[in-house]
Amino acid sequence: MNSIHPLSRRSFLKGSALLGSGLVVAFVIPGAHRFALGAENQGNIFAPNAFLRIGNDNSVTVLLGHSEMGQGIWTGLTMLIAEELDADWSKIRVEHSPASAAEYGMPGFGGMQITGGSTSTWMEFDRYRQAGAAARLMLIEAAAKRFDVAPSQIRTESGVVIAGDQRATYGELADDAGQLPVPDPASIKFKEAKDWKIIGKPTKRLDTPEKITGQAKFGMDVQFDGLMTAMVARPPVFGGSVKSFEGAEALAVPGVHKVVQVPTGVAVIADHFWAAKLGRDALKVDWDLGPNTGLDSQKLLESFRKLAATPGISASKAGDATAAMSKAAKKLDVEYSVPYLAHAPMEPLNCTVKISKDKCEIWTGTQFQTLDQMIAGKITGLKPEQVEIHTEFLGGGFGRRANPTSDFVAEAVQVAKAAGAPVKTVWSREDDIRGGYYRSMFLHQANIGLDADGLPVAWKHVLVGQSIMADTMLEASMVKGGVDKTSVEGVADSPYIEDLANHQVELHSPKTGIAVLWLRSVGHTHTAFVMESLIDEMAEAAGKDPVEYRRILLKNHPRHLGVLNLAVEKANWGAPLPDGHALGVAVHESFGSFVAQVAEVSQDNLKIRVHRVVCAVDCGIAVNPQSIAAQMESCITFGLSFALHSKLTLRGGQVVQSNFHDYKVLRLNEMPVVEVHILPSSDKPGGIGETGVPPTAPAVANAVFALTGQRLRELPLQLSGV
Repeated sequence: MNSIHPLSRRSFLKGSALLGSGLVVAFVIPGAHRFALGAENQGNIFAPNAFLRIGNDNSVTVLLGHSEMGQGIWTGLTMLIAEELDADWSKIRVEHSPASAAEYGMPGFGGMQITGGSTSTWMEFDRYRQAGAAARLMLIEAAAKRFDVAPSQIRTESGVVIAGDQRATYGELADDAGQLPVPDPASIKFKEAKDWKIIGKPTKRLDTPEKITGQAKFGMDVQFDGLMTAMVARPPVFGGSVKSFEGAEALAVPGVHKVVQVPTGVAVIADHFWAAKLGRDALKVDWDLGPNTGLDSQKLLESFRKLAATPGISASKAGDATAAMSKAAKKLDVEYSVPYLAHAPMEPLNCTVKISKDKCEIWTGTQFQTLDQMIAGKITGLKPEQVEIHTEFLGGGFGRRANPTSDFVAEAVQVAKAAGAPVKTVWSREDDIRGGYYRSMFLHQANIGLDADGLPVAWKHVLVGQSIMADTMLEASMVKGGVDKTSVEGVADSPYIEDLANHQVELHSPKTGIAVLWLRSVGHTHTAFVMESLIDEMAEAAGKDPVEYRRILLKNHPRHLGVLNLAVEKANWGAPLPDGHALGVAVHESFGSFVAQVAEVSQDNLKIRVHRVVCAVDCGIAVNPQSIAAQMESCITFGLSFALHSKLTLRGGQVVQSNFHDYKVLRLNEMPVVEVHILPSSDKPGGIGETGVPPTAPAVANAVFALTGQRLRELPLQLSGV
């Protein structure tokens, strides 16, 4: 399944040279309304970004331009094609595509090949189905000629074309179909939802067997003759650099071949990982620590507070919040904060590079193929099309492997270039935790005015935190008027604030010297915690039940209400609970989907124990309910780590935490029972890989308040003994 055959535009058009006989359908950027066959005489040359191949052996191969990192698109996107194609699911095969902005670029990301933002399914929902539908029409046309019947007399079923008692498999028709003209887009009609046999049905993942048996190939698994392994000693302080180094003791370690300086530090290149590690341990490096030795988490938070007291850049404004606040019957004046966070995927960063005179080959788990390709090309002096990227399965990504500088790929290319040999550059867990590109620390200060009934009449909100889009290729589209949209998403566009006649949201985006990046659910990682905790604070001030209070505020938002009502119903909100237990609720929209969660908690001395999380999700059309449930479970696990444990701190410019013993994530014995309920919907699919993270922390925090009376406004949540 993981054998990848790179397809250039020319080789695609030649078709048979790489793919053999059969039908090849390419699907293109929406709006182009064109398909192409793998035939030299096809005519117009265009830049497709994914392919459907039907072989004479009846195999149906989908070549995905997206990366599979556990989110389930290996199966979900393939279901879209299989549905419209009427394919035999047992004959389906999937491969990661080669890297090519022209052929596999995502229109929503400026034509770059990237997997992120929970966009894969909703961006591809129409064009993947269109590819399957087009292929099916061509197969029907080929069968009509063979059977000497009208196409209207033909039906398809599970990879077979049928007309009366005449039957032919897709594989038998593939060559004939490949010679037919491309269907007119107007003739391509999707099935009605009532006729779906695959979409909407719980479907086992196609990548599961390989992962269970250990056959699945991740970046760390790449190995071939002549491949060496490297580890890089990097500055202990962000912004530092090498003054000088002594590598004699490292070279004395058996198996170590070279010690070379690269832009990011000093690389030790050896026969295998352990030799590279011991060699790196033996290095003597004199560091220029640079300007950031004074970085300290507590001092940074204090500087954020000082910024919050000054006028910020307006992110959203309506009416006169100050005037309305002066007339409020009751006021809330509160501060929330969240720490820096690492992505900490289970598979640490790694990248294998082989450079020759006219080619650079890269094997890695990446979310950002074409940027990696461009940066590797600049380092090697090759054209991007001379850089061949083999996308392996990703052992977790969460955004870290979609880096705007391609840091771990660029470094690996530099190491291989300096080594003059194929090298796999491997990061240890400690390297990964301390390597930067974190979710920024954020400070929120909110002033909210309530009327006599406890409903909001004025809202002033200031956020302070680093921009993840500044100084990247996405800055022009994502930073408007100095406001990084991802910093304020979930606040500036919150239904609670947007519906309020008098509100003011301001942002400060300080630069600290700490590299920051998007992390699973991006700005919603902090904004949902703050907003849904604030709503509970407002409900308490109003003397109202938290669910009823939300129903009042969300009366004009039916999809929010839909998941809220379903979650509290399934959680039996208001029913008696075991002694020492309490419930908390949160509802939040992100990535085009709506999620509500109810958390049940108890207290064990100063430890918070989460027993159960009931989750309701409205993600539009649920392509694969089984995968959606799994993603909600994954999101909740991820969110509980943030809620209960995870935190990065800096002292003297260095990250204190190093591994899972002190950068803690949720452990198996802490995992609650999770129930996922999917709201039926005919709306366009929304994102699913991230949208379950945001409500988790506030649902737990609100339950803790209901249980203990302690309003915890900082993550991770920590009960006091007072």
